[in-house]
Amino acid sequence: MDQLRQFDPRSRTAGNGYTPKKIHRVAIAGLGLVGSEVARQLDLGIPGMKLVAVGVRDKAKAEQQLAGLKEMPKIVSIAELEPLADIVVECAPAALISDIVGPFVRNGKKAIVLSCGALLFHPQLIEDAKQGGGQILVPSGALLALDAVSAAAEGKINSVKMVTRKPVRGLVGAPFLEQNKITIDDIKEPMRIFNGTPREAAVGFPANLNVAVALGMAGTGVDQTSLEIWADTTVTRNTHTIEVDSDSARFTMKIENIPSANPKTGLITALSVIAMLRRFESPLRVG
Repeated sequence: MDQLRQFDPRSRTAGNGYTPKKIHRVAIAGLGLVGSEVARQLDLGIPGMKLVAVGVRDKAKAEQQLAGLKEMPKIVSIAELEPLADIVVECAPAALISDIVGPFVRNGKKAIVLSCGALLFHPQLIEDAKQGGGQILVPSGALLALDAVSAAAEGKINSVKMVTRKPVRGLVGAPFLEQNKITIDDIKEPMRIFNGTPREAAVGFPANLNVAVALGMAGTGVDQTSLEIWADTTVTRNTHTIEVDSDSARFTMKIENIPSANPKTGLITALSVIAMLRRFESPLRVG
C-alpha cells in the first residue's frame, strides 16, 4: 500500500525511480496550441517518450515556437515524419489526416489522432492499420469517461445522448451555420443550432465536434448517437453533457472545459494527449 500511495504517474521517472527500458520516438504533426503544448511536455520529460521531430509547413515559424526547448527536434515536412518516429501525434487540420496517419499505421506504428471526425471520411486508414499492424489511438480530448461508455458497449446500450453548449464565439464560422444561413453573432439567449448525429456534425462543425465522434466510436456508433449543439450566451466554457442508458448502468456525465486561446479548443485537449503518452510505459495504468 505504501508503494501505491507514493506512486505518481506524472513523475518524470514514472514514480518510485522507475525508468522505462523502451524509449518511443515521438513525432508531432502540426504545431498549433495543442501541438506546442505536447512538444513542451515531451521536452520536460515523459517516461519512455522522446520528441524527435515535428512536421510543419512553415519551418522558420516552428523554429521560433520551439526555441525554448532543451533539445530541439528535427523540423521537417509532414511527408518526412514516418521514418523518424514510432508514434505520431496528429494536431493538424483534418484535411491532412491521411498524409499524417497513413504512412505510420501502414508500417506497423501508432498514430494518436485528435481529428477523429475525419476518420469517418477516411475509413481506409482503419483498414491500413489492420493490414499493416499499426494502431490508431483516439484520446479522450475534451470529453470524459469514454472508458465507461466502452464498458457499457460490451453489453447493450439502449441510448446515448450528448448536448453541447458553447460560447457563441466558439461556433461562429462553422460550415453548418454558413450553409444554412444561421446567424448567431447577435443572439441574446441560448439557441439550439443543430440536432442530429455526430456523423452529420463532423461535416457541419469540423473544428468543434471531434468529441461527439469519439463518443459515438466508444459507444453505439456515430449514427446511433443523438447530438444537440447550442450556441449559449450564458456559458463561458465548452460544456458537454452525456446521458447513457444501458443494460449494465445508467449514467450522466458533464464536463465544462476552459477554452484555450483558440475558442474552438479546450485546454484539456492537449492534456489528454499527454496523459495518454504517460500511460504507454507506466508500471501502473488506471483507466
